[in-house]
Amino acid sequence: MPSPCYYSPMRLTQTQQTAIRQTVASIIGPDARIWLYGSRCNDNARGGDLDLLVENDNLPSVMQRARIKLALESSLAMPVDIIAIKRGVPLSAFQRIVLATGIPLGGCDD
Repeated sequence: MPSPCYYSPMRLTQTQQTAIRQTVASIIGPDARIWLYGSRCNDNARGGDLDLLVENDNLPSVMQRARIKLALESSLAMPVDIIAIKRGVPLSAFQRIVLATGIPLGGCDD
């Protein structure tokens, strides 16, 4: 997987990326990994919601995903969609595509 420190086209500021990482870490834990997918990965697109895939050792609960969604929609002022996966569990075709084409939102020390 490419390093999250390289330049990837994405329509999120560093401040927005930090808010996403901090929100997910505070609700799910610091070991959660996050991928951005969808229209926000395209610098040429306009508008769009924030599509995130969150992976953790324990499948994030519906309540945790709702808390993340509400916190990010409030702080970022945009619609947020979240899918969650448990690390090590077989993936759906869609989840494999997201992991292959999405942009990891991690720090440079990941």
